[in-house]
Amino acid sequence: MFKFITNRPFWVNLLVVTLLAALLIFLSLKMLGFITKHGQFLEVPSVIGKKTDEAVKFLEAKGFEVSIQDSVYVDTAKMGVVLKQLPDPNSTVKINRTVYLTVNRLTLPLVDMPSLQGKTLNYALDILKRSHLTLGDTTFRPDFMMGSVLEQHYRGNAIPSGAKLPWGSKVDLVIGSGLSQERFMVPDLLGMTLGEAKLLLEQNNITLAAIVPDAGVTDTLGAFVYKQNPPRYNDEKQPVYIQSGQVMDLWVSKEMKVVKDTTAQNVSPKKENSNKY
Repeated sequence: MFKFITNRPFWVNLLVVTLLAALLIFLSLKMLGFITKHGQFLEVPSVIGKKTDEAVKFLEAKGFEVSIQDSVYVDTAKMGVVLKQLPDPNSTVKINRTVYLTVNRLTLPLVDMPSLQGKTLNYALDILKRSHLTLGDTTFRPDFMMGSVLEQHYRGNAIPSGAKLPWGSKVDLVIGSGLSQERFMVPDLLGMTLGEAKLLLEQNNITLAAIVPDAGVTDTLGAFVYKQNPPRYNDEKQPVYIQSGQVMDLWVSKEMKVVKDTTAQNVSPKKENSNKY
């Protein structure tokens, strides 16, 4: 072998080496083109708006690899459809190119319930919109906070701020309608259980502002009212009057401390000109 090389002129050996190198390069390029499918192209079809599983099967049947790049939620599009694709539709790409899809979620995302209490109705509506929630029913209740949100409800139950709700859920609001001009005598709640007292206050649209339990009280609704503010009578033994939308504070104990007055449980609104709380 070495004798064959050494017995030939240098220029002959150089020519042989050059030809071998050119042959190796040519074969390598051919192999690379075969592996990468050089010169073979496909047009990317549009799958925007198609259901995700259908789009994946369709693209794979056309010779493309498919990858779900992102899952978002757009409320103006059908759930579970393709929103965006990369490469763009009608693009020309090589065979086996990966097509990346952005799809609309199949389930509604959860959003945080904002705090609307104390805010004006218009401001609350703006917050609901920005939180991707909608207004449900509105009810009005006598309260000095006229035009402001008193309570927020979801499906009949009070909903605290920070609770998770499905995107687009309807939130019901209780709005203050201002104080009624009619006054009635402060109800006598002494001797009642807190549950009975709350029911009577709700019937007369009076807000229970504070509950002060004695030590040892575990069941506040079953505890007994022994003090209220405002009282039914003032220090001069004159009746005290109140309006719907005003507030009362109650003190409760485990044991009944006062005799229950059953004659004062039904209070009817009545105009009066006496003392006003």
